[in-house]
Formats: sequence, structure tokens, C-alpha cells
Amino acid sequence: MAYVGLRRWMAALGIVAGLGMAQAEAADKVKVGFAPEPYAPFWIQDAAGTWSGFEVEFIDALFKQMGLEYELTPIPWDGIIPALTEQKIDVIINSMGVNEERKKVVDFSDKYYDTTVSFFGRKGEPFELSEAGLQGKVIGVQTATAQLSWLQAKFPNAEVKMYDTQDNANADLAAGRVDLGLADTVYTAEGFLKAPEGQDFELKGEQISDPLIGEGIGVALRKGDPLKEKINAAIKALRENGTYKAINDKYFTFDVYGG
Repeated sequence: MAYVGLRRWMAALGIVAGLGMAQAEAADKVKVGFAPEPYAPFWIQDAAGTWSGFEVEFIDALFKQMGLEYELTPIPWDGIIPALTEQKIDVIINSMGVNEERKKVVDFSDKYYDTTVSFFGRKGEPFELSEAGLQGKVIGVQTATAQLSWLQAKFPNAEVKMYDTQDNANADLAAGRVDLGLADTVYTAEGFLKAPEGQDFELKGEQISDPLIGEGIGVALRKGDPLKEKINAAIKALRENGTYKAINDKYFTFDVYGG
């Protein structure tokens, strides 16, 4: 009995040790937070649920360059910064614009691509970016975005309808429940307007660049995280060794990194 008990004890110890190793291995992986919603050509999900796209390939190349393991961790967009600060994830790589408001809460890497924001609406319909021009127009915007903050600051009297995802905002635009959208220009031009549901729509007015919107797209990290310097070095290396260009050219006919 004592021998059997010893064997059981040793087996249990082995199981505990194995679980400990598995937990340690999981802890070694950097948790990359992203909102699990289509955002072509940055995030594209197939019927099997597999993600591809510019940012997905960029993330993989970035962590290979750093020699680190990672795991994609889905988080709803409106809770993604709290998830970072509460240590549920380690970084955010999800087309997040670097702006002063966000920098009060999190740190950012150097940019890894650049974009403006643009209004978009049905082809042929007149558009004027002014208080008078927006009067009577319902504008669909994703919540917790830089473009929403910009719109509310610049046009506080505009009628805004907020959505949990950009896809839902686009669906209401296509259905005629809102008159205009306001979103990332690259996403709109390269994603929505090239999709079947976007064929009757176009960009409206000039592309908008403003400090309220941001200074490019960066990786968000917790304040003081030393991983920031490794990420900056890896972004630079990917630009210099041609890896960034190879990924870029699969999805764009221009350099999305910007000037």
C-alpha cells in the first residue's frame, strides 16, 4: 500500500509539475490584444475563423524579428485599453492611432503605418464639411475611436449614431439608416469600398489629418514596459530588411507606412 501510495503521489506531483510548465510556457507568450471583427485589408477572417491580413502578417513578422512567442487575444474594441492596463493582455496591435488622449493612459511604439480618416457616403450625394453641411445628416461612427472624438470636438451639434463595430456601422449605411460614415481612410478605400456592399459608395471631401486623430498607428503597451524598445527596433529592422515591403505589397499598391 505504501508503495502504491508513493507511486500515486509521484504521479500527482508529475501532473502538477506538467501543469506548472504549461502555465509558465503560456506566461512566456506575449498576449496581443485585437478586436475580433473584420477590418479588411488589415484583419480578414475566413469561414473557418482563421485570421489573415496586413496586420496579422505584420504581427507574425514583428515577433519573429524579436524572437518572442505571442498569442492573439480577442477583446471587444471598447474594452481593449482597459484590458491592457488591467494586464489581461500585454500589447494592442489593432490599427490604434497614437494620440495625446491615449498617451495619457498607455505608451506607444513608433508608428508601423499611417492613415487619415475620411467621410464616405452614397455616390453622387452632395457633401460639405461644415456645421450647415452636416445638418440633418446622421453619421455612423464606431465607438471609442479617434474619429469619434474628433467629430464630437469639431462638430458637437452633429447627429452621431455610435456602433460597437465598424461592420455594423457600414451595414446601416448600406441600408440607408445613416447618411455618412467616418472611418480610417485606408480601411474605407481598400476594404469597404472594394467590397460588394460598398460599390455604391465613395469617399467624401478631403482626407482629414489632425492631432486629435493621431500621429500614425502604433503598438500600445502599458506605461514603462521595456518591450517598447524591442518593438521599435523590430519595426525598424522589418523596414530595412524588406520584410515590411513584402507584406505591404500583398495588400496595397502604395507604401502604407506613409511619409
